[in-house]
Amino acid sequence: MPAPRVLYWFRTDLRLHDSPALAAALALHPSVLYPIWCWDSHYVYHARVGPNRWQFLLGCLEDVSRSLTILNPSSKLLVLREPAVTLLPKLFKAWGITHLVFEKDTDSYAKERDGKVMESARQAGVEVVVGPQSRTLWDSEEVVKANGGKPTMSITQLQAAGKKVGPIARPIDAPKSLPGPGETGLGGIEQTRPVVEEGVGDINAKYRSSDEASYSSGIAGPDGTFSVPTLEELGMKPATTHIRGGESVILARLSQILSNDEEWAATFEKPKTSPAAFEPQSTFLTSPYLHFGALSARYFYHRVEDIVEKRRAEKKAVSTPPVSLTGQLLFRDMYFAAQSAIGYPFGQTYNNAHFDIKTGLVTGGYEVDSAVKEQEFIRWREGRTGFPWIDAIMRQLKLEGWIHHLARHAVACFLTRGGCYISWERGAEVFEEWLVDHEAACNIGNWQWLSCTAFYSMFYRCYSPVAFGKKWDDNGDYIRKYVPELKDMPKKYIYEPHKAPLKDQREAGVMIKGDGSEADSDGIPLYPKPMFDFPTQRDICLAGMKNAYKVGLHGDHPKVLDGTWKELFPDEAEGPTEGRVGGPGGMTTFEDADGDEGHHEEPVAATPKRSGRQSKASRAPESAKKGGHKREHSQGTLDGAFVKKAKS
Repeated sequence: MPAPRVLYWFRTDLRLHDSPALAAALALHPSVLYPIWCWDSHYVYHARVGPNRWQFLLGCLEDVSRSLTILNPSSKLLVLREPAVTLLPKLFKAWGITHLVFEKDTDSYAKERDGKVMESARQAGVEVVVGPQSRTLWDSEEVVKANGGKPTMSITQLQAAGKKVGPIARPIDAPKSLPGPGETGLGGIEQTRPVVEEGVGDINAKYRSSDEASYSSGIAGPDGTFSVPTLEELGMKPATTHIRGGESVILARLSQILSNDEEWAATFEKPKTSPAAFEPQSTFLTSPYLHFGALSARYFYHRVEDIVEKRRAEKKAVSTPPVSLTGQLLFRDMYFAAQSAIGYPFGQTYNNAHFDIKTGLVTGGYEVDSAVKEQEFIRWREGRTGFPWIDAIMRQLKLEGWIHHLARHAVACFLTRGGCYISWERGAEVFEEWLVDHEAACNIGNWQWLSCTAFYSMFYRCYSPVAFGKKWDDNGDYIRKYVPELKDMPKKYIYEPHKAPLKDQREAGVMIKGDGSEADSDGIPLYPKPMFDFPTQRDICLAGMKNAYKVGLHGDHPKVLDGTWKELFPDEAEGPTEGRVGGPGGMTTFEDADGDEGHHEEPVAATPKRSGRQSKASRAPESAKKGGHKREHSQGTLDGAFVKKAKS
C-alpha cells in the first residue's frame, strides 16, 4: 500500500511544540507532508483586523516557516492565497493527497468552514484526521458536554466540568524531523478569487492606504514561492506595535522568565499587577501568542504548575486560581466553552442591525439613536474624552495593540455601565480591530462581564477614571507617556487637568479647551475638557442598570424582537425610548429581520443593538445569576455613598 500523502493545514496552531495534530500527521508515516496555510478572505475582509494584528500574524507565519525549514531544508510553510473551502478540493487532486490533518477548532466560523472542507474531502476520497483541540486546556465541546450542555458561566463551573473531562494533558515535544513536500506545481489550477459580498464590503478598508492585493498574484503568490503576504500587499498602513509574533519569540521569553524568576511565576496575582506599567509591562504578555497558537496553553500551564508544585513541596508561597497565572488560563477556557456552547449569538445581539442574518457576516452598520452618544463613543475610541486616564489607555491600545487587563476593565466600564451607557458591542468591536491579542471568545466574554450583561452582575461597582488611575500611578507617568500634551502638567492636576488654573496650563504648555477635534490653537497644544460630569453621568448609568435588571428581558423576548422594549424604560434613565423608533431588536427597519436565522439559536444575555445608549433589555442568564461572582480585589466602588444607597 502506498505511503500516505498528507496535507497538514495550520490554523490557530502556529508552532511545532505541543502540537498533537502535527504529531498525528507524522504518525501516519507519510511519504510527503505539505504544511499549508490558507489565506482566508473572511479575515481579510470581514473580521475586524488592524495593521498591528496583521503584522503579528505575519511574524508567526514566517517564524513557523523557518522552523519547518530547520527540520527539513526542502520544507517551508506553503501559504496558499485562496480560502480553504474552494482551494482544498483542487489541491487534493493536484497533489494526490490521501490524508488531510488539522487541529480541531470550536470557533463558530471555524466549525462551519471545517464542516464544508470535511465534506469535500469525503467526496474526494481523502481521509480526514482531526487532532485534539490544544489551543485551550480542555476540549471546549467536551467541557460543554460535562457541564450539562450549557455554557460555562463561572470558573467554578469550568473547573467542575474540567474534572469530568479529565486531567489537563501534558505537552508533547516538538518533532525532530519531518518529511519534505512533494511536487508543489499547481497543474493549471485556477485561483478562485474571493468576492467581497454585496452589502457587506471590506470592513478593514479604513486601514488600507492602497488597494488590497494579496490575491492578485495567484495562489502561490509573487514569483510562485508560496510566500507569506506583506502588509504592503494587504494595502495596510504601517503597524505601530513593538510586539513581534512567533513561536521562537515567546518560548525564548518564557524560558528566560521562568528560569530566572520562579517566584514571580509562582506567586503572580493578576489583580495586583499595575495597568500603568509600560517599561516593561507587569504581565507575561502571552495572550497574543496563545491566540495564534504560537504558544501552547497546555505547555504554559504545566511549566507554571511544575514550578508551583515544586515551591509547595518546599513550603514556599504560591498563588492560586483565579488570580494566578494558571487561573488566567482557566478564565480563557471558560469563555471558549461558553462560545462553543452558544455559537454565533455569543458575540452579537439577537437580530441586530449590523449582523446580516442571511450571510452570517457583520455589515458595520448601526442604528444611531443619539447624536450625543455617538460623539461620546467616537471620543472614547480616539482617546479624547477629557479624562486623561481613559484617554491614555485608549491611545496605548491604538498605538501598541495591547493594554493591561485592568486598563481594559477601566475603559470598558467607562463606556458601558459606568459613564457613557453605550452598548458593549461597540467597545468589543474596537478591541477586535486594535488588539494584537484579540481572541473572540475572551473579548466578547470580558465585555459582557464588564458591562454586567452576563457573567458578572454587581453593576454598582464601577471604576473611577480618576481614583483608580491614581491608585497605580499617582504621578501620572503613564498619562504623560501616552497623552504627551499633558506631559508637563503638575501632578496635582494630571488626572483632572480641566481644574488647573490658566497659569498652570500656560506653564505646562497646554490649553484645556474644546472637545478634542482640534489639536492646537495658535500653536499651543489643546486637551479637551471632560465630555460630561462623571458623578452625574455615573448615577444616570446606575439608575438605568437598576431598571434594566428590574425589567429583566432577555434577547428573545417578544418586546425585544418587536422593538417595544423601549416603552419599559423611563426617559431619565434611557433617554427618549418611547418604543416607536427603529425595528425589532434595535434594527433599523423591520425588513432587516427577514431571512434565514439558521445561526441564531437561543442567545445568552442578548441585548437590543444600540449605537448610543446601552439598551439593557436583558440581564445575565440564570446560570450566571445563580453562580454569582466574588468581587475582584482591584474592582472598587467609586465611593461609599452609592454602595450605601444601593443597600438601602
